[in-house]
Amino acid sequence: MLLYEDILTGDEMFSDAFPLKIVDDVVFEVDCQLVTVKAGADVDIGANPSAEDAEEALEDGASQVNNVAHSFRLQQTSFDKKSFLTYLKGYMKSIKTKLAETNPERVAAFEKGAQTYAKSIVANFKDFEFYTGESMNPDGMVALLNYREDGVTPYFTFWKDGLKVVKL
Repeated sequence: MLLYEDILTGDEMFSDAFPLKIVDDVVFEVDCQLVTVKAGADVDIGANPSAEDAEEALEDGASQVNNVAHSFRLQQTSFDKKSFLTYLKGYMKSIKTKLAETNPERVAAFEKGAQTYAKSIVANFKDFEFYTGESMNPDGMVALLNYREDGVTPYFTFWKDGLKVVKL
């Protein structure tokens, strides 16, 4: 199994236990879902319960959570467009600096791809929810939660060059 950690904070962001794909060689999209958890219980990543089962489970002190956010203790945060752009500019500079030290031949591709992808984020800003790693370090990666075209299937977006892969 592969674990993906934020290169700036060391926070665990996701693993390859979840369906993922690389988009435009700049971000990972990680599919996730709402699951029911009970206090002190493991995350149920099995089949979706029927509506009656879901109501019954929630009555027993359970709650619905996003399985990726719950598993990796991602913390929801919020931004307005201006503060997000300020954050993103600083974050991209940090990643570029890190890449220049560790993988200089990747810098140009990162800059081009990240700039294009960032424009699509800004254009659809209202569609995103924002999550930080467990440490809530303001210098770390902010994962973006959005929904597929069907409007019900959630997925996270993580910056590829802001992650390091750890084999477990």
